[in-house]
Amino acid sequence: MSIYTVIRGHIIDAVKEEIASGRLPSDVSTNSITVEPPKDVSHGDISTNAAMVIASAAKVPPKLLAENLIKHLEALREITSAEIAGPGFINMFISINSWHDTVRQVLKNGISYGDNNLGNGRKINIEYVSANPTGPLHVGHARGAVFGDALASLLNKSGFKVTKEYYINDYGGQVESLAHALHYRYLEVYGEKTQKEIDEAIESGRLEYGGKYLKKVAQDLVEKDGDKWLKCKKQEWLEPLKKFSVDKMLEQIRSDLESLGVCHDVYISESSLVNNGCVEKAISVLDGEELLYTGVLDPPKGKIPEDWEPRPQLLFRSSKFGDDVDRPVKKSDGSWTYFASDLAYHQNKFNRGFSEMINVWGADHSGYIKRITAGVEALSNGKGRIDIKLCQLVKLFDAGKQFKMSKRSGNFVTVKDLVDTVGKDVVRFIMLTRKNDVALDFDFTKVTEKTRENPVFYVQYAIARIKSIFRHVSSELKSLDVSDDKLSDADLNLCSSESETHLMKLLATWPRVVEAAAQAHEPHRIAFYLYDLASYFHALWNQGNDNSELRFFTPDNIDRTISRLALIRSVGIVISSGLKVLEVTPVEEMR
Repeated sequence: MSIYTVIRGHIIDAVKEEIASGRLPSDVSTNSITVEPPKDVSHGDISTNAAMVIASAAKVPPKLLAENLIKHLEALREITSAEIAGPGFINMFISINSWHDTVRQVLKNGISYGDNNLGNGRKINIEYVSANPTGPLHVGHARGAVFGDALASLLNKSGFKVTKEYYINDYGGQVESLAHALHYRYLEVYGEKTQKEIDEAIESGRLEYGGKYLKKVAQDLVEKDGDKWLKCKKQEWLEPLKKFSVDKMLEQIRSDLESLGVCHDVYISESSLVNNGCVEKAISVLDGEELLYTGVLDPPKGKIPEDWEPRPQLLFRSSKFGDDVDRPVKKSDGSWTYFASDLAYHQNKFNRGFSEMINVWGADHSGYIKRITAGVEALSNGKGRIDIKLCQLVKLFDAGKQFKMSKRSGNFVTVKDLVDTVGKDVVRFIMLTRKNDVALDFDFTKVTEKTRENPVFYVQYAIARIKSIFRHVSSELKSLDVSDDKLSDADLNLCSSESETHLMKLLATWPRVVEAAAQAHEPHRIAFYLYDLASYFHALWNQGNDNSELRFFTPDNIDRTISRLALIRSVGIVISSGLKVLEVTPVEEMR
């Protein structure tokens, strides 16, 4: 349990005592009480808004309540002093022994330090990547894959029961276009089509997917079926080639994701939902709630989407649930819209027990958020919740020069290309060095530099340095016990410099960072924290270079060496814990 959780618990106990004394009403809530480090370190170690939020509800002066709470808090062993700031905030100074306890707690718990029970075993579904199976995954997909995977790991650490899911968009026009493109490449193998003809078909728009990645798929088709489809009419080869192309693309997608360290628990097929009547079932639920009607939508402003028609259509009253307009679920020709399939899919999630859902989408799907949110609320009768996280674009650079990508022509950097060039761990860490809704620049040159400006190197280097220090100590003092059990008994009063104490305080914030990141569904906070922690460790290392008294290994003072080894060992444990959340492998040595 972190010092922040401990102090918050004490504050809640103090409020209860105020209630028992009659100075506060019995119905005041403590849910909004926050305990966090103040922005200005001179104001103390921990600050709380307790007096502010409770005084407002209880209609008592906040400063008076703050004074009463301070009387309780100053009696605690963890707090050396407390004072009122501003209109009623309470700033507290924490005893040095409490920071020492943090180091011992890290050593005792190992990488499970920071685990919490925020989720309390609740099921949550995270759907991410879900790229159309029309080609290999490109670098844009990599960002969503890493974000979704890290979020799943973060929520697991926070006590949720997570299911990682991939939705296969294998129904509709894009799959037919893929089969058509494959047939062109198949004919090319037999000399019936030339590359020039394929390029012209792409240019004219007759061929949507003509990328060279389909050449291999065409060769596989020839190996399987020979010339079986060479002289056939479209109605004969269309369905078999649709299935073959989707299966092959999914095989490639899974392989690409595995290279990135991403494995989903569940794959759900859109075509299976449609073929099993799930769309009709979802529409029936909406109809039973009188949420459907036949009408004509006004043309939208700006670019007109594909599913808009100036004709009577079956519409879902999504505007009743906060959407801008009502949305079509059936076209005038009687076929379902893509939105209808999405409604069926999210009802399927809810029916499988997932009242909490997270979808990770590309930024180009921002206009789809309100309608899906409305659909989930309607189909679950308000019991389902969905959080849709958008991942902005990734721009690729090499020494400052930008790459241009085109999926249609097949000229793009794939996930596999990215991983083969810089490695899985670099890709995963760098993809989380920006908040998901902010564009990210990925420069091949910069991410492989061994400098402080390369965050993945700097964090990994901290682990490697700590391992190196322990190897050196064990080599020089072979009989010295540096196990975690022994280090937990160290006299941490010997770590008395301001920098060492600051490092302990930063370690104490790790559980709070994990919980806050999980609550906000923001795994990038983990990467930010790790970089800060690594930076403070490296700064302490550099101080030792300038002042021998601050070195981690002081042979003339074994007790001080043990105390500092305990401190840096706890740093290594927390960094390893964070890297595990990001699914990045700590390194023993830097090469």
